[in-house]
Amino acid sequence: MAPRLQLEKAAWQWAEMVKPEDITREHIELAYRVAVSACKRGACRRNCRGNPNCLVGIGEQSWLGEIDENAFHNIDDPNSERRDKNTFVGLTNLGATCYVNTFLQVWFHNLELRRALYRFQNSRAEGHNMDSDYEPRTICEHLQYLFALLQNSNRRYIDPSGLVKALGLDTGQQQDAQEFSKLFLSLLEDTLSKQKDPNLQNVIQQQFCGQFSYVTVCNKCGRESPLPSRFYELELNIQGHKNLTECVTEFLKEEKLDGDNRYYCESCQSKQNATRRIKLQSLPRTLNFQLMRFVFDRQSAHKKKLNTFISFPEVLDMGPFLGKEEKCTYELSAVLIHRGVSAYSGHYIAHVRDAHTNDWYKFNDEEIEKMEGKKLQLGIEEDIAETAKSQTRKPKCSKGYHCSRNAYMLVYKRQMEEIDQTETNVEVPAFLQKLVDQDNKKFEEWCNEMADMRKQSVDKGKAKHEEVKELYELLPAEDGQSYEFVPLEWLKKWLDDSTNIILCIWCN
Repeated sequence: MAPRLQLEKAAWQWAEMVKPEDITREHIELAYRVAVSACKRGACRRNCRGNPNCLVGIGEQSWLGEIDENAFHNIDDPNSERRDKNTFVGLTNLGATCYVNTFLQVWFHNLELRRALYRFQNSRAEGHNMDSDYEPRTICEHLQYLFALLQNSNRRYIDPSGLVKALGLDTGQQQDAQEFSKLFLSLLEDTLSKQKDPNLQNVIQQQFCGQFSYVTVCNKCGRESPLPSRFYELELNIQGHKNLTECVTEFLKEEKLDGDNRYYCESCQSKQNATRRIKLQSLPRTLNFQLMRFVFDRQSAHKKKLNTFISFPEVLDMGPFLGKEEKCTYELSAVLIHRGVSAYSGHYIAHVRDAHTNDWYKFNDEEIEKMEGKKLQLGIEEDIAETAKSQTRKPKCSKGYHCSRNAYMLVYKRQMEEIDQTETNVEVPAFLQKLVDQDNKKFEEWCNEMADMRKQSVDKGKAKHEEVKELYELLPAEDGQSYEFVPLEWLKKWLDDSTNIILCIWCN
């Protein structure tokens, strides 16, 4: 028989011989083992279920020792959500909106775009009554306010749900990042084109929009037929290529039109063999290269992700591709990364170069990390292989080049011969700064409220601690002292509602 059961049997043996009317207080104390010697305080490390005077089971060790004041509350330090000095502000992921956050950070760091948006006429914001919260309505209003918060908010990260809701995006479903970028810029262009300020009307075209022509040349008469087109980014096939130059070269390569695919020539008035190629006409200040990592797989009838390693330079000369002898130099300013092996899921992050300091930062929703040594570091976490079998060794990159198997979009900024330092300074307009100040005030009030709640909980916990320590000094009753039976569940709840220790039932 187990020792505990033996103790219980011995404690109740008198019940077999004593009549109910003859039961005395001594019998009760024997049955409930009241007179058993108390366990030495601080020496017992287990709950002695056979001894009601063992107080380990009701937290003697934890309550009588030193207690970390954090145990008295479950309120996070509000300062953990405070923006540190000389750091950038993150964006909350609302479920599946990491692709939105990456583009917002890239666009925010486009100083010309940010400066233009600050000039956007917003009569609602300018005449806003500061007694109420400001709620933007249009896309431009949302983006304008969001950029102001990203620049001067006291918060470590902000919530972009207003903009996401205005765009009608499903926060639970990841959309095609490329389509989102094109549609958003097109929408922004349409809105800004209606502004009276001519600098605002053309800002999207100047920053992101380039032109090329599909040039078809008849092999018989040599007639050229150009078909002009605009682009926000150049979509590059990466399959079978090792570097960005090869991808751009293929994009511009000549295509033969013959057989059933012959071209109808207006001059010859008949179908003729011909050649067709893409000719770049003009390039924007910000040049986006969309690396086509997601392709349709005929075998599975689904999209799949290509994990091809592609190298790309820090400085890119587009002059040869324009057919010009003079240089047309671009500098790498952002790399968008898609983590994951599936074309239908995964996670987007952005590496962005700060225009002020030229330092590189990794933007991962709420978390922002500064790269050391002013150099882009894509890191192992961005180069996750599809499977162990499909892993290929990362090729060595020459100085001034980078290499990634998960780079999704490359953003290059045109280098200017003379850099005006004033161009790197973007001031938040007074009417927007008032709104930011209002939000900062709300944040500070929330921080103070949380801090007060923490202090109140700690003070209450310390007082409770002292009270419990006094209680333990009274337990257990010494020989000859009077005592009372206290319900264990009541005592347990009074001590700590979260206590999950198995206690011996020594009280009724």
